[in-house]
Amino acid sequence: MLEEGTLLPLMEAFYTLQGEGYHKGSAAYFIRVGGCDVGCHWCDVKESWNPELHPPTAVDKIIASAKEYSSVVVVTGGEPLMWNMDPLTQGLKLLSMKTHIETSGAYPLSGLWDWFCLSPKKNKAPEPEAYKIADELKMIIHNLDDFRFAEEESKKVGSDCKLYLQPEWSKREKMIPLIVDYVMKNTQWKVSLQTHKYLNIP
Repeated sequence: MLEEGTLLPLMEAFYTLQGEGYHKGSAAYFIRVGGCDVGCHWCDVKESWNPELHPPTAVDKIIASAKEYSSVVVVTGGEPLMWNMDPLTQGLKLLSMKTHIETSGAYPLSGLWDWFCLSPKKNKAPEPEAYKIADELKMIIHNLDDFRFAEEESKKVGSDCKLYLQPEWSKREKMIPLIVDYVMKNTQWKVSLQTHKYLNIP
């Protein structure tokens, strides 16, 4: 049932404000799915990596909880595309809910998405199809080489894709001035911040 996507290893689900990227400041119901092998050393939810730590939860139950809170659902992880997202998104769509995903794109696509936020990682490259449907490219800036990586990745997405540079939280004091300067010189980019951490909300 995990392979079919009718069960998902649910780490947590909660109603809050979107803190990052294009939809920051908007209310949404977040579904955090366990399981990730991309292995970013700066990941702030490493407890999501091992899916066996998170109970297999029926998609119907996840959907029923989501509809009580919001018409917008953000699926994140972990790496949600490790799992079949078709049953979850089909059920949400039947209720006319908006489906957003935040993903590294490192696994084959599944699910029906109204907004596809792609955040590529050097450790494990996105599938080519992920670039084609990305609505938003969110590049995490941890060091100077990440600017180079961001430019390389930006050449792979469509012309309508929104481009964001976001400082890695532990390096924010060092990287924010560099990102601001970079965006002022390269105006195709915008700055994304983890505003939920500044607001002290989930």
